[in-house]
Amino acid sequence: MGRKFFVGGNWKCNGTTEEVKKIVGTLNEAKVPGEDVVEVVVSPPYVFLPFVKSLLRSDFHVAAQNSWVRKGGAYTGEISAEMLVNLDIPYVILGHSERRQLLNESNEFVGDKVAYALSLGRKVIACIGETLEQREAGTTLDVVSEQTKAIADKVSNWDNVVLAYEPVWAIGTGKVATPAQAQEVHAALRKWVHDNVGAEVAASLRIIYGGSVNGGNSKELASQPDIDGFLVGGASLKPEFIDIINSATVKKN
Repeated sequence: MGRKFFVGGNWKCNGTTEEVKKIVGTLNEAKVPGEDVVEVVVSPPYVFLPFVKSLLRSDFHVAAQNSWVRKGGAYTGEISAEMLVNLDIPYVILGHSERRQLLNESNEFVGDKVAYALSLGRKVIACIGETLEQREAGTTLDVVSEQTKAIADKVSNWDNVVLAYEPVWAIGTGKVATPAQAQEVHAALRKWVHDNVGAEVAASLRIIYGGSVNGGNSKELASQPDIDGFLVGGASLKPEFIDIINSATVKKN
């Protein structure tokens, strides 16, 4: 059984009710491969989650952009995984580099968050990736291995985890890792999982790429053997997101 292609759209902190309606309308009309070929998940800001879920076509799914590390309570401004269960939101993005950098989320904290969300039956898009300084210092593989280890230390069942490799220097900058650069890291991550978690998990775990993915570069990236899909930022708010979803057909062929 091959790994099903996965395309996630991270809307980040963007959108008004009208804009959201328009984006969902575009998605609902799109001609894309069936669920047997590609899994599509969009992640609007929290305030729009139920709204998007109510309007979105049934073969696409919805993700939250974050969830709290334990049960809810006196944590002003946080959203608990229990609330995601209550709203029937299946997916959550955790460990995004913007949260790691701007809010100082540590590897261990991200690992704990992933484990807690999984324990409540949520599926997790777990993000890892190196900064430009780390890439230039040649420590990319050390950094992403350490980030993955912090998740592996807390997680025993990987069935509901999608690992998203997002080189921080490529997010929103227009700089994209070349297909060869991305493939090198994805292959190294798969080998790390093989050696430290197990061969079966390594073979089935979807490792997706994020970082200035667009309609123009998605097919070439998708053709790499260890790239199992994308986590798309800015382009997920535009009609070209459909082109990115359709790059899944590269795998089928």
